[in-house]
Amino acid sequence: MTCPRLAICCIFVALAPLLLLAHHSFFAEFDERQPVKVTGTISRVEWENPHVWFYLDVKGADGKITTWGFSANAPGQMMRNGVTKEMFKSGIMLTVEGFRAKDGSNNANSQKVTLPDQQKVVTSTQSDSAADKSKN
Repeated sequence: MTCPRLAICCIFVALAPLLLLAHHSFFAEFDERQPVKVTGTISRVEWENPHVWFYLDVKGADGKITTWGFSANAPGQMMRNGVTKEMFKSGIMLTVEGFRAKDGSNNANSQKVTLPDQQKVVTSTQSDSAADKSKN
């Protein structure tokens, strides 16, 4: 093996773990046995790769506001599904259905979103929605 090939192999071996961490499986981070459905006001949106994240301020029964973070599909996939950045502006009230993070935090994977006009859009990172699988 020549020196340049060896160097390329070493670089690849060194970077491979980072590449694996760059993207994760739904089942590694979220628990399909813990469905959530919350209604709240969008407080922040991160419309960027690899996943759109949006945050809702949710008012509890005690009046206390809790912020929930939702991971959705990649921006390109969202747009191909008819979901635009304009639908996720700060201050808009949404109802989100998804699955809670395994660590018990107020983070979840967004599966379906109901917009203020009652339009329902799919925001899932799954090609086969985990929400549909959990109903079986």
